[in-house]
Amino acid sequence: MDILEIIGYFSTALVLVSFLMASVVKLRIINTIGSGIFVVYAILIGSYPTAVMNLGIVCINVYFLVRLLRAEKLTTMLPIETDNAYLKEFMTFYGADMQRFFPEVALEKDTADAAYFVYYDLVPVGVLLGKKQDDGSLRILVDYSTPKYRDASVGRFLHKKLLANEYTCLEFVDPSEKHEKYLHSVGFVKDGNVYRLKKQ
Repeated sequence: MDILEIIGYFSTALVLVSFLMASVVKLRIINTIGSGIFVVYAILIGSYPTAVMNLGIVCINVYFLVRLLRAEKLTTMLPIETDNAYLKEFMTFYGADMQRFFPEVALEKDTADAAYFVYYDLVPVGVLLGKKQDDGSLRILVDYSTPKYRDASVGRFLHKKLLANEYTCLEFVDPSEKHEKYLHSVGFVKDGNVYRLKKQ
């Protein structure tokens, strides 16, 4: 097997692996890399139609990646009642995944008095449950994004919107280890066992 064949098989493997990704962002990133290598491979073997096709795939992926990562114009947040029937179904459907980040998710739902759905292109991609505090802050109990859109900046949009319109501060008490990393990444600051994100 020569180097060209290795490049061809490697790029094919990347494209195939990309379709195993649960996250649409990861899918498009890996698919872009695989298709980009395939462009080089196709040029080296003189298969220009294949090169053009894969170059087109790269362009399409880049377009949708930019669209996903700058999702603010396409993202909507709406308040809902905590006993909303669709919310119950949503939490049942994603219950096992939610428990990875929020082990007491069922209990937290029962104590929440504020709930919001986040929609991307009017498709529900995230939910936030919280408890309003007397000082105008919101104690977050559940802040969940679906696996497909978990890397698409949904949380950043939601937090920004909540602080701009309703609350002086968002806080999370005793997060799980998995969720703690996420809180760090979106700007929450640790103070003892509490993570806070304040209005700028």
